[in-house]
Amino acid sequence: MTDLPTTAGELDPELRSALRRHILTLADSKRVLGIRYSDWLLGSPSIETGIAASSMAQDEWGHARLLYAMLKDLGEDPVHVEQERAVELWASVDALDEPVPDWGALVGIMVAVDGALSVALEGFAGGRYDPARSRVPKMLAEEEFHRDLGLAWFRRLGSGSAEAAAHLSRAVTGLLPRTLAWLAPEDRPYTLLAEAGIVPAGTDLLARYRERWGAALEGAGVDVHGTHPERSAWDEDRSRGPGHPGLEAVERARGDRNRALFVE
Repeated sequence: MTDLPTTAGELDPELRSALRRHILTLADSKRVLGIRYSDWLLGSPSIETGIAASSMAQDEWGHARLLYAMLKDLGEDPVHVEQERAVELWASVDALDEPVPDWGALVGIMVAVDGALSVALEGFAGGRYDPARSRVPKMLAEEEFHRDLGLAWFRRLGSGSAEAAAHLSRAVTGLLPRTLAWLAPEDRPYTLLAEAGIVPAGTDLLARYRERWGAALEGAGVDVHGTHPERSAWDEDRSRGPGHPGLEAVERARGDRNRALFVE
């Protein structure tokens, strides 16, 4: 296996398509996750946590913009992809489709979903695709704050009242199967990327996720080692299950209501 080119121009069409899908599902997930965090600027348990949620939202939007920009290597206009696609084409992880109902559920997302995104990005940064190797490490450095905050709140709720711990456990148990499926797809596009050395094998990512988050999750009563990816009705075009994020969230992510104010 030879080194990959610094751009995607020399990749064969099927591998280029798989790479596009991978970039898009990472970028869309980051974009929608930013929306979910931004919803908790107000209504968080304290002013400090509201500020933290705002900071994380800004991080996610910035990361999404950097990921969308990689599509230039594939001959696509990132602005068009980011702002013009129909809601049915969004490829974000299933767990972010619906608004987050409460702070406990958001803490579950910090660990289950944001944690999975970081593991996926680490794998991408360690592969043979040069734009990912050069751009993703900065994102991962910023993600350390997300990890620390998520773990602190996860442990706080998990060791709190029986009601709070049970609520956290239910939230994460509902998020985890589809999130693990998103992290490690068992389909041809992902297999092609893994064989080309652009991403790790899905089994390696699952092992890394379980090693990193297993202790915290099991402390809250979630058996991460016994939780298996849920891949029923898998949409190979978007690397996720059926459905899509809500229209309201996508309209906000695309900036539909402020289109006339866009300055590039």
